[in-house]
Amino acid sequence: MNVVVAGAAGFLGSHLAQAYARRGDTVLGIDNLSSGLRRNLTWDEPSANVSFVEADISGNDDAIERAVDAMGGADIVLHFASLASPSLYALHPIETLRANSVGTERCCALAVRHNARLLYASTSEIYGDPLEHPQAESYWGNVNPIGPRSCYDEGKRFGEAMVAAYAGTRGLDARIVRIFNTYGPRMRRDDGRVVPEFVSAVLEGRPLTLRGDGLQTRSFCYVDDLVDGILRTVENEGARNMPINLGNPAEITIREFAAIVSEVAGVELKLAFADHLIDDPLRRRPDISRARELLGWSPKVDLREGIRRTLAAFSS
Repeated sequence: MNVVVAGAAGFLGSHLAQAYARRGDTVLGIDNLSSGLRRNLTWDEPSANVSFVEADISGNDDAIERAVDAMGGADIVLHFASLASPSLYALHPIETLRANSVGTERCCALAVRHNARLLYASTSEIYGDPLEHPQAESYWGNVNPIGPRSCYDEGKRFGEAMVAAYAGTRGLDARIVRIFNTYGPRMRRDDGRVVPEFVSAVLEGRPLTLRGDGLQTRSFCYVDDLVDGILRTVENEGARNMPINLGNPAEITIREFAAIVSEVAGVELKLAFADHLIDDPLRRRPDISRARELLGWSPKVDLREGIRRTLAAFSS
């Protein structure tokens, strides 16, 4: 199959590009390298069936369309082209909004033109600071539309609406995955999110900084499990035109998570404290009943094992 991955040099996009290349599919990676790293598309195994175009999915040049035509069209379009780190999208809010609005429409139009299946990478952040716990796909969310995180939260909500509109009026065969906290190799060490921040801290001998009291919760999913869930979603006819939560329902406080990272790294737990981030959700846990029933999917990698792999990747 011919697979287009927008955001292919990023953390999740590069793992997906690699997964499809390993299957023998032809992969076209697209990235403007605003946060992605070109080396993320350099793997140990041969990758002659992978090509790359440096371009902005929300831009107005036709390099992307020419590259897709040159590969003989597209069967699958994966839209992962958006800044996802709070520290980065705070610096580039307009670009983040454009990636999930203009960029999403461009991916939808590309998929329709080639009669391809589209998968849109949404996020658990569309639930905001939730009043329902755990969060099921039926929950509409509690988001501040003008807060410091709104460019990402509302951008993803708009992206879902764009995908739904194309599916409803132009026959788009679409999938939407709402991704909960995912971690693993190829995250940037300066990403700012809690996993790379804590892993980098223990490797550098720094204290692990808790925001507020550290009792806010997250549910961490290792990247290999997430990639498996995405591949199953793309291939499943029953997943058409509906959102699906993908994440690990094992909820843990950030304070507990800091202790686990220190334990796995074999270092003494050292903590520092900083102010709680504005609009940062206090609780986060996915209801993955739909993924279990529809896809036969649930995460398999234990948190300590995932942290071991991530530590090894970061230290090398």
